[in-house]
Amino acid sequence: MGFLTIGSFDPDDPGPGHRSTLEVIELGERLGFDSAWVRHRHLQHGISSPVAVLAAASQRTRRIRLGTAVTPLGWENPLRLAEDLATVDVLSGGRLEPGVSVGPPAHFQHVRDALYPGTADAEDLGYERVLRLQRLLRGEAASSFSGTEGTETYSERVQPHSPGLARRLWYGASSLASARWAGRSGLNLLTSSVVKAEGDGPWDFGRLQRTQVRAFRAAHPAGAAARASQGLVVIPTDGASRAQRERYAAYVAARTPRTREPQGPARLLFAPDLLGSSEEIAAALRAHPGYREVSEVVFALPFGFAHEDYVQILTDTATRLGPALGWRADAPA
Repeated sequence: MGFLTIGSFDPDDPGPGHRSTLEVIELGERLGFDSAWVRHRHLQHGISSPVAVLAAASQRTRRIRLGTAVTPLGWENPLRLAEDLATVDVLSGGRLEPGVSVGPPAHFQHVRDALYPGTADAEDLGYERVLRLQRLLRGEAASSFSGTEGTETYSERVQPHSPGLARRLWYGASSLASARWAGRSGLNLLTSSVVKAEGDGPWDFGRLQRTQVRAFRAAHPAGAAARASQGLVVIPTDGASRAQRERYAAYVAARTPRTREPQGPARLLFAPDLLGSSEEIAAALRAHPGYREVSEVVFALPFGFAHEDYVQILTDTATRLGPALGWRADAPA
């Protein structure tokens, strides 16, 4: 069981927000969570460099796995990203779980000239970008030159090389086709609170998610043993104050309308947020077709909440919801 945070901050004073994210990750380790994940947000007031944040987190923690969910590769050079990921994996002692996705960056028409001046139309923003990153993490050649030149020694592969990191590479899929592709490519599958509403309605989020996970494993060389993780917004209220419960309820109510039918040209279907006591949430999850297909979960912390809210939600999740689901906390670091 893990959790995911967006790491929001005040643009006029970003330091406290970033420090809060690190403190939340440290708390997660003390509570026994298995993993902590950071969202990737560009040109927003959320963490734009999760790899740098996780490098810092790696030095504040000893056991908890550290992931990105997800890094959009349209913003990245796979070779440089491979170097950064391998470096953090070495610093963390092999605890990094990098998650990626593909496609043009959000609002690409407005940022393309800053991101890819003169070459935007030539960039491959599809699946090949993931496979290139996967090959580089495996240690396949990045250069046709290696050896010594004067006092400098060069390697043909990304340095540092971190064995096993490529096997921990995740793909964030929202469609059935991308889930199958991730399976064929030997990746791990991150499913979230958003899926594409494919086929004829009525659409049920849980069934769509279950179909994707099953298709992923059917295509994966490891079959039923292939790693798949589910991510939903989960807000237990056992230890919440009355004021917190009222704010949480208002947050969920404002987001619920988008869960009733597909949204936008991409026909995205959003999962309802799960709000209530740990026993109520556990019952809802046990009945959820997507949850029943996975053995790993990454519960998403709501966007824009206060630090003390995250402390309450994580504490209830680890001490009440997790045990209600049959999860047992790892030994504290």
